[in-house]
Amino acid sequence: MSAELPSTSTALMTDRYELTMLETALADGTANRHCLFEVFTRRLPPGRRYGVLAGTGRVLEALAEFRFGDDELAFLSRNGVVDRATIDHLAAFRFTGSITGYAEGETFFPHSPVMVVEGTFAEAVILETVILSILNYDSAVASAASRMTGAAVGRPCLEMGSRRAHEQAAVAAARAAVVAGFAGTSNLEAGRRYGLATIGTAAHSYILLHDDEATAFAAQVATQGVGTTLLVDTYDVPQGVINAVAAAGTGLGAVRIDSGDLTSLAIEVRAQLDELGATGTQIVVSSDLDEYSIAALAVAPVDSYGVGTSVVTGSGAPTCGMVYKLVAREGRDGVLAPVAKASTRKTSTGGRKNAGRRVDQAGRALEEVLVTGPDQAVATWAPEHTELRPLHVPLVAGGAIDTRWTGTSGVQLAVERHRASRGELPRGARRLSAGDPALPTVTLRLER
Repeated sequence: MSAELPSTSTALMTDRYELTMLETALADGTANRHCLFEVFTRRLPPGRRYGVLAGTGRVLEALAEFRFGDDELAFLSRNGVVDRATIDHLAAFRFTGSITGYAEGETFFPHSPVMVVEGTFAEAVILETVILSILNYDSAVASAASRMTGAAVGRPCLEMGSRRAHEQAAVAAARAAVVAGFAGTSNLEAGRRYGLATIGTAAHSYILLHDDEATAFAAQVATQGVGTTLLVDTYDVPQGVINAVAAAGTGLGAVRIDSGDLTSLAIEVRAQLDELGATGTQIVVSSDLDEYSIAALAVAPVDSYGVGTSVVTGSGAPTCGMVYKLVAREGRDGVLAPVAKASTRKTSTGGRKNAGRRVDQAGRALEEVLVTGPDQAVATWAPEHTELRPLHVPLVAGGAIDTRWTGTSGVQLAVERHRASRGELPRGARRLSAGDPALPTVTLRLER
């Protein structure tokens, strides 16, 4: 008897209370009220000057698989999660609403409305957890990765953190790091799924497998060619460099240093390589790098950085604190009305919002602009002047997903958007020292 394949549905990536709210709303007749939910963060992690939105494409991919099939419905019924009427409702579930938001890769700031989900309460409320779980993690990784690529000042950063994350999170992290400027990943599934460049040659275990380092290097070059990267710090770095050049010749692609005082070693290895005639051989460094150690290596002759744990854990900020809040709902009179919570330190602002970024004539961003006012005016808002760049783009319309934002093409769009978005921020945005958000957030209220 063959094992049954697991469901590909994302519908149970949901907190139970979303379905019990749905059950109650179906029972009291409010489930079909038109609603607006907004995703935003109240504050950036301490010391951060901007955030990077990532995961939008993955949200849309998850939405396409958000279906309650026989397995999901049987689980809910067997465990008494919701009643029969709710089970029947979920069996026919399809999201028919709309989603707008910041383009993936865009920088964001406190209270930026990075995603707006519009539809009935019944279809929008149950998307909360899957949307937040994706955006919070992916954006945390991308925000950290952007600080790292900024600190690298044009030198490539390579994502190597798979073994420090959950196996599915590792794929998401690789994708998010590339959105924020990383040049490649060691994760093959991320490469397959999203068309990312993959990197990697050998670890210390390969060197230790052989009777001596020279034999290991010779075998690696024989199979992978002289363009390979040889790991030279298993035993003695200077001798490792001698063995590496002896095995591959002066055309050796690169050497990697994975331990020790990386700045001093890089300087010494560069001088040694040049003396041996391997002037074109590059130096790759790894070993628990983060944005601060990358910045400290700016003076060293390093050609690229391999980053693991810090990037997949958000470099100390593993979530962005994004929330999913109801900001407007249809009342008994059929009119869409703003709603907001007033809890201490957890306030939200009611009503539909749009967003733009004010830039000067040189293309430098000056402020984040939240557009508020009458619902229809905000929904149809377009800036009257070119110095205000609109930030919201359509992602889902009438339940139909805009596939430009998904898959390999979606990643490439996000890479380009992040490059442009970070490029327009004030120069101080890339500082690693603690400071206020790089842009102030102001409100533009429309009158009609």
